[in-house]
Amino acid sequence: MTTTAPRLGTALARLLILAAALLGTLLAGAAPASAHAALTGSDPKDGAVVVTAPKEVNLTFSEQVAMSPDSIRVLDPAGRRADTGEIRDLCSGAIVRYGVGLRAGLPDGTYTVAWQTVSADSHPISGAFTFSIGAPSTTSVALPDRSADGGVVGTLYGLARYLSYAGFAVLVGGGAFVLACWPRGASVRPVQQTVVRGWLTLTGATLVMLLLRNPYTGSGELSDAFDLAGLKAVLETKTGAALTSRLLLLGAAALFVAVLFGSYARRTDPKEKKDLSFGLALGGTVVAAGIAGTWALAEHASTGIQPGIAMPVDILHLLAVAAWLGGLTVLLVSLYRTPHVDRSAVERFSRVAFGAVLVLAATGLYQSWRQVGSWSALTGTRYGQLLLVKIGLMCVLIGIAWISRRWTRRLADAEPTGEAPEKPGAAEKPGEAGEACGAEEACGAEEAGTTGGSGETRRPGGTVDETADETTTEAVRPATDEAATDPERSAQLARQRVAVATARRKRERDADPERAGLRRSVLTEAAVAVVLLAVTTVLTSTEPGRTEEEAARSGNVSSGPAAVPDRPVDIRLPFDTGGVEGKGIVRLSLDPGRTGANALHLYVERPNGKPLDVPEVKIALTLDAKDIGPLPVAPDRIQTGHWSASGVQIPISGDWRIQVTVRTSEIDQTTVEKNVKIG
Repeated sequence: MTTTAPRLGTALARLLILAAALLGTLLAGAAPASAHAALTGSDPKDGAVVVTAPKEVNLTFSEQVAMSPDSIRVLDPAGRRADTGEIRDLCSGAIVRYGVGLRAGLPDGTYTVAWQTVSADSHPISGAFTFSIGAPSTTSVALPDRSADGGVVGTLYGLARYLSYAGFAVLVGGGAFVLACWPRGASVRPVQQTVVRGWLTLTGATLVMLLLRNPYTGSGELSDAFDLAGLKAVLETKTGAALTSRLLLLGAAALFVAVLFGSYARRTDPKEKKDLSFGLALGGTVVAAGIAGTWALAEHASTGIQPGIAMPVDILHLLAVAAWLGGLTVLLVSLYRTPHVDRSAVERFSRVAFGAVLVLAATGLYQSWRQVGSWSALTGTRYGQLLLVKIGLMCVLIGIAWISRRWTRRLADAEPTGEAPEKPGAAEKPGEAGEACGAEEACGAEEAGTTGGSGETRRPGGTVDETADETTTEAVRPATDEAATDPERSAQLARQRVAVATARRKRERDADPERAGLRRSVLTEAAVAVVLLAVTTVLTSTEPGRTEEEAARSGNVSSGPAAVPDRPVDIRLPFDTGGVEGKGIVRLSLDPGRTGANALHLYVERPNGKPLDVPEVKIALTLDAKDIGPLPVAPDRIQTGHWSASGVQIPISGDWRIQVTVRTSEIDQTTVEKNVKIG
């Protein structure tokens, strides 16, 4: 029979067009949000030159961050610490700002601000910039040339992260494949080994991540992985709690694996096996969802917009990935390592994989909208570009899966003689040749019986293979007398029987064009899946497109030097309330006239310059460009014509509108305003 590769149908193209349309709709209607914190402002700014030394350095972030005593360091031109080491929480409402005090009497020169912290989604972020007092000078401080998650520790942590995803997929997907698609696979040793290795990989990777977490978010030195004080601090963080919870859940997963490949594999009564299968499916789903939840609770899904929706969606996404890619891995192993995989099992997995793809499409569209948010971010940020690569790989993977699905249908139409279809719930008897056996030696010992005393090798249907090599036949002919007296000769004959049985199974496997085509397409699918998983791992540690664009719009300190005012903001506003003594001048001063805390002084004077006593003065600050304000300021009366307020917060720099309302009598008042550029 001539076998041709199945052609892709138009249904796949329609599905991809629909997915693209939905993605476009979601991205077009996106609203601002953030996840994976970014530095959006500082006081002083990068490259600023100030006349007098500021009292503190303030940093503003796009989302909440975890600060430690050394998160913000200020170094003088000689590289000595110029800060007090006391981190100040200056957060107010939605504004996330932290500062560190500076020592008194700092000399002129260029100062370096180096900062490092951990964002709410568990990823370390860092950076550095400079400002100068008086005039710029040479400095011996070198700006760090690696990111917080770089170096050897960053590489090892990234590798452990990748292995944890891979181990999770194989563990969960392999267990689901056995329970839902191929119950007889529970007694197949290669399947058992694959799933157990998935558990070992996930457990080992989680332990490595727990040990590396301290240097990964801190010093970057590998030796700090065994710092007990640092490990204790990690356990008190959200990420540490998630990793610890994952290890506890892996203990429950070990019990699941033991029962699946122990009691479940040995059950012969159909009713008992069905009841145990239901219990394993229920318990395994709970444990798998719990393990997936340890990622959702500690990473991107837990921050930004709609976390209550994003975390369950992230869990579903991870479970769908595991069901598809993990099941694919076990299927690939089964196709290459076992004599026959039941066609019904392949068909069931094809249906499971199709359902997983639908879940991945729905959850992936939501996650893309949430993390990217706009077409410009999709093409203009690293996260968006990686996402496009992932989408491309997904399209390739779906195309290959479609081909595999067509090969699966051909298998069902071309079932060879001599292979009985699997009965639902049937259990493999111990010692039965073929599928219940996983080890090559055991399979060979059982299947050597198909070689007759005359050296004839029989096909699965019982016919004689006359092409069998006579020399091979002579090699495996029983030598009873010699073997009985020579144990070494007996072992050699056993190995020869295994080799003959293995060669026979390979001939049978290669003689089935449908099965060979399925193996090739599944192998290609698995290779693409490995690359896809690597891209996904990089995505989880990349700043989302939303945050990157938001930081750029907010004027990130790294965008270039920007001068900070070196004197207080002073304005004069004439007013006229229309009543008796209703004319005058308001003088207002903001010191230091930069973002952050400011001291406000207001003087009300008559046209001749003498103080004017008024019953009430009100002030409001508005930044129209950012829809901030009006922010009310209630100054206190100090003396006739003098009002003041301390700690007036200017959250971000921009063109602020200052409004002053003056009331000169019970019924006479007016409001005057002026726009000023602040910091």
